[in-house]
Amino acid sequence: MSRGTILITGASSGLGAEMARQFAALGYDLGVCARRTERLDELRAEILAAHPHRVVSVKQLDVTDDDAVFTVFDEFAAEFGTVDRVIVNAGLGKGAPLGTGHHKANRETAVVNFLAALAQSEAALKIFRAQGRGHLVMISSISALRGMPKTLTTYAATKAGVAALAEGLRAEAIPGVDVSVIYPGYIRSEMNDRVKHQPKFMVDTETGTRAIVGAIEKRRVKAYVPGWPWVPFGLALRILPMPLVRKLI
Repeated sequence: MSRGTILITGASSGLGAEMARQFAALGYDLGVCARRTERLDELRAEILAAHPHRVVSVKQLDVTDDDAVFTVFDEFAAEFGTVDRVIVNAGLGKGAPLGTGHHKANRETAVVNFLAALAQSEAALKIFRAQGRGHLVMISSISALRGMPKTLTTYAATKAGVAALAEGLRAEAIPGVDVSVIYPGYIRSEMNDRVKHQPKFMVDTETGTRAIVGAIEKRRVKAYVPGWPWVPFGLALRILPMPLVRKLI
């Protein structure tokens, strides 16, 4: 018996793929989408081999295509009959210091991380309002808590926008709809595999995702994950003067 249906974007690798594995193990049926369907097919086969009673539906989706976002979300809703939770996870980590000739990379990050998240939220809320319930989960970042320098400037700004979007939806208090924003710390994923100098407190994908899934299952309004060291670190980021923040990051 299924515990419900979860739609996850950006599920072909990293946190999205691992969330799919862990939610399937908890008994959820899944709608997974991303640009790379061959990876999604492999993920589906892996999940069904481990959990043959689950249902895993795969669809190709470029989240920067607004029309496709609405179409794919509606197709999942029609296929499953209901969508209990949508996890807006698709993201991009490109970026360069502003004014250094890399506007294209910064703009691409802004489009994927914020404008596409807006479209996904619109599509999810359309479904939730119609069915009278649902749980929207926005994956932000610990970097969203303050303005970040150099290569992180645009990325952090987009993730702050995602968090503000989630807060605005909570403020609306839509009947039957819960909204969570998750602030992951340093969790190993495909997005950061190419970083030459891995930061302190980096945890593996499975461990970090377990903390994310736990917070989502509790329907936390917001969560810094994993709790250590990111709960105290998040507080420090918010209150320390910028010269000290630069030293911390």
